[in-house]
Amino acid sequence: MSTQPRKLAHSWVTLGTRFLPFADAASDNLPLSRLLRLSLFQISVGMAMVMLVGTLNRVMIVELKVPAALVAIMVSLPLLFAPARALIGFKSDNHRSELGWRRVPYIWMGTLLQFGGFAIMPFALLVLAGAGQSHSAPAWVGQMGAAVAFLLVGAGIHTTQTVGLALATDLAPQQDHPKVVGLMYVMLLVGMIFSALVFGQLLAEYSPGQLIQVVQGTALTTMVLNVVAVWKQEARSRMRKPGTPTEGSFSEVWASFSQGQHAIRRMAVVAVGTMAFTMEDVLLEPYGGEVLGMSVSATTLLTATLAGGGLMGFAWASKVLARGVDPMRMARLGARVGIPAFAAVILAAPWLSVWVFGVGVFLIGLGGGLFGHGTLTNTMQMAPKEQVGLALGAWGAAQATAGGLGMALGGIFRDVLTLAVGSASGYSVVYGLEILLLMLTLWLIRPLISR
Repeated sequence: MSTQPRKLAHSWVTLGTRFLPFADAASDNLPLSRLLRLSLFQISVGMAMVMLVGTLNRVMIVELKVPAALVAIMVSLPLLFAPARALIGFKSDNHRSELGWRRVPYIWMGTLLQFGGFAIMPFALLVLAGAGQSHSAPAWVGQMGAAVAFLLVGAGIHTTQTVGLALATDLAPQQDHPKVVGLMYVMLLVGMIFSALVFGQLLAEYSPGQLIQVVQGTALTTMVLNVVAVWKQEARSRMRKPGTPTEGSFSEVWASFSQGQHAIRRMAVVAVGTMAFTMEDVLLEPYGGEVLGMSVSATTLLTATLAGGGLMGFAWASKVLARGVDPMRMARLGARVGIPAFAAVILAAPWLSVWVFGVGVFLIGLGGGLFGHGTLTNTMQMAPKEQVGLALGAWGAAQATAGGLGMALGGIFRDVLTLAVGSASGYSVVYGLEILLLMLTLWLIRPLISR
């Protein structure tokens, strides 16, 4: 081959790595096409999260006239399954099946739970709201049906994501774990952004029939995406068939896991840091509108700004951690970035500066991305090979539970403090609490930094 064609061929080969931030996560045993196909489970998880927290939240309150308190309870029900992620991960580590799989049966189980929840959800919500002015069914029937639907979807999300990440860890070489983590969470954000746009377009003109079609279409899409994601991904093994011995009970394995290498302190870092980065999730847009007088369209851009910061954080962390940097150093950097970020958001009120507010929001996303990537990569690297699912489940349980509590506490503190000290001060106190939590995170993380 002459010099010019060889250069042209090389440029085509390297094109993906140059323009796709996580294309270099692929390896000989895990090519990019297979890795991207596996990441489709994160698309389905992101789609489900947007449907629960965004689309249905709004539809229930505005169109269906469901009381906001009842909606808040329904949306928070999936968090009940978050602490079970460690148990789910442990079960997938030790599952024995005739087909010789560990992870795939649990991903399939999570998919069926999501499908079932979405399949019955629109009818339960219409009964809950008394659609069509039909009150033949008792009120508790709609409430119970909606609660079961939200619980099923929540259980499916936690199961699918925990075991899907464990499968990705099994397949990828250890040196590629940071890049794989970045790719998986970028796909989660892509799924959330894309599905939010699609749901908004499909429900622009609301009707009960349209709601049924959109939610059940989500159920079918979830099934298709997850089946394609796991198709021929996990190798079968005779060592995973029924009758082969397991390592021990969950309590025994958890006791062993929690005693090793500052495991409890690592989970405390995840919980406190996640709470610090999530207490403002439901407050940023109201803060921009109430305190800074921003328009609805301007505050809507805050979500894109926050997501953009998160994407940059994931890309940056993946590139740096791939060089062998200690992931906890990256998590510490994320917490350090978060402190001036929240300070900028607080100062935006007395300065009446939308620009300072926007910079603060972007830095919150950046710091959260660095922190999340660092703690998850550290969990993947520190987990014993036979306890990957348990370790990732513990990380997910701490992260999801702390995130949900953080959002709830942020809203409660803001309401109480607004009555006591005024609107702007109420918001600022919450942001100040987040700074204190980040300082506590930095203190907790110090012994975990490699020397």
